[in-house]
Amino acid sequence: MKALLEVVILPVSEPERSLRFYRDQVGFDLDVDYAPTPEFRVIQLTPEGASTSIQFGVGLTDAPAGSMRGLYLVVPDIEVYRRELIDRRVDVGEIRHNDAGRDGWRGGFLPGLDPGRADYASFADFRDPDGNAWVLQERGPADPMIDR
Repeated sequence: MKALLEVVILPVSEPERSLRFYRDQVGFDLDVDYAPTPEFRVIQLTPEGASTSIQFGVGLTDAPAGSMRGLYLVVPDIEVYRRELIDRRVDVGEIRHNDAGRDGWRGGFLPGLDPGRADYASFADFRDPDGNAWVLQERGPADPMIDR
């Protein structure tokens, strides 16, 4: 059975601030900003080329603002994307890579890019203004959904 993940709802405290962050700093495209009543507003943004969007607003979730963890933003060149985010005033952590060692990866990391630029092996972190946590992950050009 086929299914598509279309939307992830982010718990935020100030929708306007989050809209500015995701649109103006992270560079997501604004799809929807709909507020039929003061008690309900949905703002939807999508990373360029992605098929999954984020939503936040008013009346969408009762999760505490900033409680989302482990959102992966997969990019073709983590150095370039990280630099773009930093240039847009996003506080992005240093790049790290899997410490595969001789026995394979067991959850540890080393500083810097994966020496072989292996898919899924290099990471960097950032948070939105509420603290929702994102992970940049590099996946190379073999994926037709991503251009390097």
